[in-house]
Amino acid sequence: MSDTRNWLVTGAGGMLAQDVLARLADAGIPAVAVARTDLDITDPAAVRAVLAEHRPAVVVNCAAWTAVDDAETREDDALRINGDGARHLAEACRESDAVLLHVSTDYVFPGDADKPYAEDAPTGPRGAYGRTKLAGEQAVLSTLPGSGFVVRTAWLYGAGGGNFVRTMIKLEGVKDSLDVVDDQRGQPTWTVDLADRLVRLGRAALAGTAPAGVYHGTSGGETTWFGLTREIFRLLGTDPARVRPTTSAAFVRPAPRPAYSVLGHDRWTAAGIEPIRDWREALTEAFPALLAAERG
Repeated sequence: MSDTRNWLVTGAGGMLAQDVLARLADAGIPAVAVARTDLDITDPAAVRAVLAEHRPAVVVNCAAWTAVDDAETREDDALRINGDGARHLAEACRESDAVLLHVSTDYVFPGDADKPYAEDAPTGPRGAYGRTKLAGEQAVLSTLPGSGFVVRTAWLYGAGGGNFVRTMIKLEGVKDSLDVVDDQRGQPTWTVDLADRLVRLGRAALAGTAPAGVYHGTSGGETTWFGLTREIFRLLGTDPARVRPTTSAAFVRPAPRPAYSVLGHDRWTAAGIEPIRDWREALTEAFPALLAAERG
């Protein structure tokens, strides 16, 4: 496989894809940005046509159904994108000899562990969204055993879209105090850091130095939504005590949220790539751009 061909990024209008495209530009790698209006990944003929036209060396699939709660009542619709769409991309990549980097989620796990989930830990999604994403993972890995890469991530934030961190920045300016869930643990992950690892992984795959399979693209360390919000308030220069802990029972949602979404990162070593840094360090670096995006 050659690193001289371009890369193709699906879901190009999304928060992560924007940073992937920026990282590719920084690296001097030509890229084709394909937004939802450009390609319906649930249409296998359309997927084959786009890959036949552009002949990418690597496809980064950032297209996904991400409305977790809506998936509970529209699982078939979510499956068409997260499961069938991933399969169509994998089949087209197989036909065109392209590497596929498929972005997945911590929701494929049951969320009841007490230590970080390893890349080969048994899956067991508790909701519709997780089931549809797991179907996509299985399609990619079975169709592309030598060139399919599943990169699970969680708790994403970035300047290019709506997310928890930007919401908390907004609420700090209008709320005297905030009650935030303190019984869900995870790893806040900056899209810029994940984009960097995706590009590194794709290049390593083309060079033959990264084994195909599952990787976990989340920050180091762990916290709760409450802990994250207190850190956001600290970075804003306001009193973190304005953030008060509460439980998931106070915010009942249609889809179950994992209580424990901490992922292990051992597989990066096999690819010669260091895992993503600690979440606090990343958030501190990201914060000026997040603040500017939210407040203008």
